[in-house]
Amino acid sequence: MSIGRDEGIARLRLIRTGGIGPVTYIQLLRRFGDPEAALAALPDLARRGGGKAPAVASKEAVEAEVATVKRLGARYLFRDTAAYPALLAEIDNAPAALIVKGDVTLLDRPAVAMVGARNASGIAIRFARQLAHDLAAEGWTVVSGLARGIDTAAHVGSIDGGTVGVIAGGIDVAYPPENAALQDDIAARGLLIAEQPPGTEPRARHFPYRNRIIAGLSLGTLVVEAAPKSGSLITARLAGEFGREVMAVPGSPLDPRSQGANLLIREGATLIQSAADAIEAMGTIGGGVRAGRGASYVPPEPMDAGDAERRVVTDLMGPVALPVDEIIRQSGLPAPIVQTVLLELEIAGRLERHAGGRVSLA
Repeated sequence: MSIGRDEGIARLRLIRTGGIGPVTYIQLLRRFGDPEAALAALPDLARRGGGKAPAVASKEAVEAEVATVKRLGARYLFRDTAAYPALLAEIDNAPAALIVKGDVTLLDRPAVAMVGARNASGIAIRFARQLAHDLAAEGWTVVSGLARGIDTAAHVGSIDGGTVGVIAGGIDVAYPPENAALQDDIAARGLLIAEQPPGTEPRARHFPYRNRIIAGLSLGTLVVEAAPKSGSLITARLAGEFGREVMAVPGSPLDPRSQGANLLIREGATLIQSAADAIEAMGTIGGGVRAGRGASYVPPEPMDAGDAERRVVTDLMGPVALPVDEIIRQSGLPAPIVQTVLLELEIAGRLERHAGGRVSLA
């Protein structure tokens, strides 16, 4: 499926509209068939959800963004098109659009995520760099987040063989600043990926979004040193939720930086001592190594909800996040109807979506 300029602009207006996240975006496209129809339907959907329609991103603002992306030498990959990474498209909250710069053919290879401590020990940095080099030499794309420490080591080790850097902010914003040269090098020799528009300075809320891209692109996530409550463990947890392999390099129990990785191993993560260990572990995912691009969807038949059905769904919900599957089970309603009600609530600003397919009332 290819997308013309006008449809691309309409899709981006939908994506950049406040209150429309990745799940809602794809549901709107499934329900209405094209982004223009979805944009026109927003006021009525918000009314049914009991709120006001969100302010739609202007055509002028989106056209300015598109011009900036082109000037930067980057391009968009839209979900449900042939160019979009197939593994990432499997997760329910995959980004509606990616901004990419560099060698997109790296997305056609099997990928492994490498993450870890920003204040990593010297021996861990050396090991991570060598491990990333060995994985890339075996034809694997190494994915990481361009952070200090282990991320940087992973990119440096694999840049000659294939590396992908996922950015928390805009694709033209270097963070941390000392990695600006590395980020430029990855754009020239590897691939940069961003979800946020150009010029976006990374904020704390952006890093979990970045982490789910790192885990979603990869058949497995490999942790090299991490504190017990670090972002690296969040990435590993997401990998497990996505049905991907979780791996960790063991470290000294005397070093606090090893506690997170050791904890993962104790909880069932695969212990990794070499690239061969990691490749063997990931080869068991899905019955063998999967890679490539080309996301396809079979949209369910849309089903409208009545007032009584809306009350059933909203009465089951509250401020505590509840899995959507549990709402479907307890309501006794068909899944498309429940999804319609949730769609209306989100557009009305009354719904929050959480990791793991959970939702709560705002």
